[in-house]
Amino acid sequence: MPEVPVPVIELVRRRREPAVVQALRSTAAATLAYSAALWLTDARAPLLAPLTALLVVQVTLFATITKGITRVNAVVAGVTVAVGFSALVGLSWWSLGLLILTSLAVGHLVRAGDFIPEVAISAMLVLGVSHATDLALSRVLETLIGAAVGLLFNFLFVPPVWVQPAEEALVDLAGRMRRLLLRMGEQLSTPTPVHRAAARLHEARRLDNDIAQVDASLVQAEESLRLNPRVKEALLSRVVLRTGLDTLEICTTVMRAMSRTLTDLAREREEEPLFPHEVAEAVEELFGNVAGAVQSFAVLVTSADSASSEEAEDRLAAEMEAGRAGRERVAHLLLARVQEHPRQWHLLGALLSEFDRVLDELDVEKRSTRLAEELDRYTREERDRHPMLYELKRRFRLPRRRRRRGPDTERAEV
Repeated sequence: MPEVPVPVIELVRRRREPAVVQALRSTAAATLAYSAALWLTDARAPLLAPLTALLVVQVTLFATITKGITRVNAVVAGVTVAVGFSALVGLSWWSLGLLILTSLAVGHLVRAGDFIPEVAISAMLVLGVSHATDLALSRVLETLIGAAVGLLFNFLFVPPVWVQPAEEALVDLAGRMRRLLLRMGEQLSTPTPVHRAAARLHEARRLDNDIAQVDASLVQAEESLRLNPRVKEALLSRVVLRTGLDTLEICTTVMRAMSRTLTDLAREREEEPLFPHEVAEAVEELFGNVAGAVQSFAVLVTSADSASSEEAEDRLAAEMEAGRAGRERVAHLLLARVQEHPRQWHLLGALLSEFDRVLDELDVEKRSTRLAEELDRYTREERDRHPMLYELKRRFRLPRRRRRRGPDTERAEV
């Protein structure tokens, strides 16, 4: 049996990644667009059609529609400018410069976006031939064919919904936060070198890069939900994930402050433990409870079915209850120590406040309230931005069969 090439194995293994899916879909759409242009036009090599399809077919249906409309808009604007110039002036250095400047200005006026250079390119190609009108019509026709094939391709073969990669990225972020919290709670009853505490501070700061990566995955997921016929509750899914990431982002900010507090405390107590043994055990347990709450929160946000959502919510509630009880115990122990030895009391108070902030952000009831507020805000913005479309959707919305939903869904009504 012949051995399968390594690139093929790697492609199969990564078939669910956006880059691989995009490459395969773009190749298929461009090939179909070229074949359609050969059939519908007299051009020998209508390469503009596959080029347009290549640019139009995006990883999401929403991006495909917007890119297609924008590119057709840019090409039509460019050839219109070129036809006007060809009727008035010939091709010379000054007319070419004026043509480019005019085309770029028109590109901004027609809101061509990323395709503003395409306006000038189309205008230059049309102006540089003797039969400008014929080339202009041919260029517009090929662009329309490519855009139509790209749009039709994505309507017939609807792009995947990229929610799962965003959910996995969110859970992975929570896992890194959990591991850092557990490390922050280790060896508090022994002298902690400043460089080790500072290393955890730098690790906490690097979470900003992780937040940016998760945000990029979430933006792609949100876009894949828009105008996608596979998704019935797109708004709810988008808001649940977005508010979940916002909460974790706030927690990472507090974790940086936490690690900075411990670093300052280590600098002040280089030759002695950060905390007495009894206090250190209580603080370590509190770090463990907060770490578990962060992980349970991420599972709750990304749970797809009601059973797993309820289980995650129960775990989160238990971790939160243990965390609040542990916080009170740590507060009493620290208060007794501060009264005996009032050293660096401001750092100890700051550490307690930071625990309070994390527990407050992860609170289940607060999340439910915020989720409902965000849903209301998104709905108001949609109504204000497109009042007629919103009214039509409201009038013709069909009653849907009630299905089991998770706690986040049940507490927030769209």
